[in-house]
Amino acid sequence: MKTLYFECYMGAAGDMLMGALLGLIPDAQAFLSKINSIGLDGVKVSRAKVQKCGVTGSSIIVEVNGNQEESGSTPGIAQNHHPAHHHGGMDHIRHVVHRLTVPEHVKKDILAVYELIAQAESQVHGVPVSNIHFHELGTMDALADITGVCLLIDQLKPEKILSSPITTGFGQVQTAHGILPVPAPATTLLLSGIPIRQGAIEGELCTPTGAALLKHFVHGYGEPPVFTIDKTGYGMGKKDFEAANCVRAMFGKTNDGLGEICELSCNLDDMTPEAIGYAQSVLLGNGALDVFTTPIQMKKNRPAVMLTCLCAKQDANTFAGLMLKHTSTAGVREKTCRRHTLDVSFLTVQTPYGPVKMKKYAGHGDEKTKPEYDDVAKASQAFGVSFDTVSLAAYEAYAKTMRDSDSKP
Repeated sequence: MKTLYFECYMGAAGDMLMGALLGLIPDAQAFLSKINSIGLDGVKVSRAKVQKCGVTGSSIIVEVNGNQEESGSTPGIAQNHHPAHHHGGMDHIRHVVHRLTVPEHVKKDILAVYELIAQAESQVHGVPVSNIHFHELGTMDALADITGVCLLIDQLKPEKILSSPITTGFGQVQTAHGILPVPAPATTLLLSGIPIRQGAIEGELCTPTGAALLKHFVHGYGEPPVFTIDKTGYGMGKKDFEAANCVRAMFGKTNDGLGEICELSCNLDDMTPEAIGYAQSVLLGNGALDVFTTPIQMKKNRPAVMLTCLCAKQDANTFAGLMLKHTSTAGVREKTCRRHTLDVSFLTVQTPYGPVKMKKYAGHGDEKTKPEYDDVAKASQAFGVSFDTVSLAAYEAYAKTMRDSDSKP
C-alpha cells in the first residue's frame, strides 16, 4: 500500500507541507510551472533550496502581485481594512477556485480545507461563516499553499496518509487582533481530535493552514508504520531555531501486509450477556477491527468473560474509552501486536439469485475468495433458498468470470 507519512516535530504550515511534498516528485520545476499556470491571478510560486541545521530542503516562496506575506501571518478575519488591500470571504474563495484549471476532485479538496479554516475563524470570532473576510495577501498566499498541497497529493496518489503528533510550540504570538496564545485559537479548534504536543520551542509552529491541511488529509496519527521508504522530502519553514525547522515527508510502501495493531482487553464478571453484547456492538459500530469474548475463570472460582477489542494503534485511546464507558470494568489492558494481512479486493458476480459481492484475499503467495455474508443472506431470504445454495452459485459465477477473463486476448 502506498503510504505517505508526515513528520511534524516542528509543527506544520502550508508552505512547509508543500515544500516537503515537492521533494517527493521527480520534476519539481514542472510542477511549479503547472501551479503558476492554473489561474491563480497575480500569484507566483517558486522554490529556494535552503539548509536548516545542515539539512537541505525546499523553501516555498509565494508572491502576490510582487509582494510576499510576512512570515508567520495567517488568513483570518479582517477587522481593519487597509486602503491598499481588498478583502474577500468564502464566496470569493469559491469563485477563484472554481475558475482554476485543475481536476474537480482537487477543487473539492481545496474548498474543503478552506471551509475548515473559515469554520474555525467563525467559531473563534463569534460570527457566521458568511461574515468571515480574509485579507487579500494572506488569502492568496494561503490559497496557493493549499492548492499546491492538494495538487501534489493528487499527483502522488497515496493510499494512506499518516502523521506524527503535531508539535504546536508555546507562548504568545502577535497578530492583527493583538497578542494571542500559542497555538492560536483557530489552530486549536482545527487540531481538536488530533494528538498534539507543546514541544520545547517558544513560538507558533503550527498555523491554521497547516492544521487544516492535516485535518483534511491525514487518516491517522502516531509513530511511522513498518514500511519501505522510497523518497523523502523536506519542507523548510521561514524561521530559524536550534532544531531544524522543517516538515519531513516520507513516501513508500507498507511491508507485505505487516503492520501493528492494538489489542485491548478487560475481564468482566458482573455484566449480563445482553449488556456485554451491546458493548460489542458499540465497539464494532465505531470501526473496531474485531471484537470477541473468551470465557475465563477469575478469583474465587467465578466464571467470567474477557472482552477483547482489536483496533488501529492511533485509535487505542478512543476504544479504551468506549470500553470503560460501556462495561463495568475499571481498567483496560493494552498491548501492541504485529499483524500479517492479505490485501482485500471485491468483485460483484451475477447469480440466479441476484448480484453477490465476492471478497478476494491475496498476498504472501496465497489467494482465496469467498462470498460476502450479507449478500448471500439477503439473496437466501429473498428467494427462499438455503444459504449454501446461494453461496455455491456465487462461487460458480466467480469461476466463470475468471475463465472468461483468462480467455480474452
